Amino acid sequence: MPARPARDGGGRGGRQRRPAQPRERLLAAAMATIAENGLDRLTMAGLGRQVGMSSGHLLYYFKTKDELLLQTLQWSEEKLGAERRAALARQVPARERLDVLVDLYLPAGHRDPAWALWLEVWNRSQNADEEVRARQLELELAWHRDLVALVVEGTARGEFRPVDADRFATRTRALLDGFGTHLVVGLPGTDRARVLGHVRDFFDEALTPQGTR
Repeated sequence: MPARPARDGGGRGGRQRRPAQPRERLLAAAMATIAENGLDRLTMAGLGRQVGMSSGHLLYYFKTKDELLLQTLQWSEEKLGAERRAALARQVPARERLDVLVDLYLPAGHRDPAWALWLEVWNRSQNADEEVRARQLELELAWHRDLVALVVEGTARGEFRPVDADRFATRTRALLDGFGTHLVVGLPGTDRARVLGHVRDFFDEALTPQGTR
């Protein structure tokens, strides 16, 4: 469900960025470590040394590595969500915005750090409690709600044929999750251009109004 790590847009208009809060600084450092060295190199002790914090201070924010990984994923998704909402708010055709959503959703390629983190969090959560599962579900639903709203808008404007928007969004996310997993693990014969072609074909078949094909 997630995509590439959120890009830092930098300051604009000469405004100074507020200093990062300790938790935000920790999460940014964790994501940077994953991007540069992979998940195997991310440890609580190593993260503490990187940001100059004691293990006790780290445990104040994250009781376990599982919690650190989940909060890092939530932080990454919050930033990506802001980018997604800005893209979906543009005054362009719904199909163009749908293509942008797909571009943001899919991994950039093999070992994409945000997707690698997502896979690790989901793998570790097999025995998680209901509170953790609810937090994970909210990450999924954020994409789902935006996709449903976009399909409803495109249908109302006559750009898309009438479909059950909720059902379409569910099927689309399953399609993207499957292809995304193939991309991030580097499945032979799978590349991003080919995946995008399959997704475009699915959208053409599912959404193109009758008589305009």
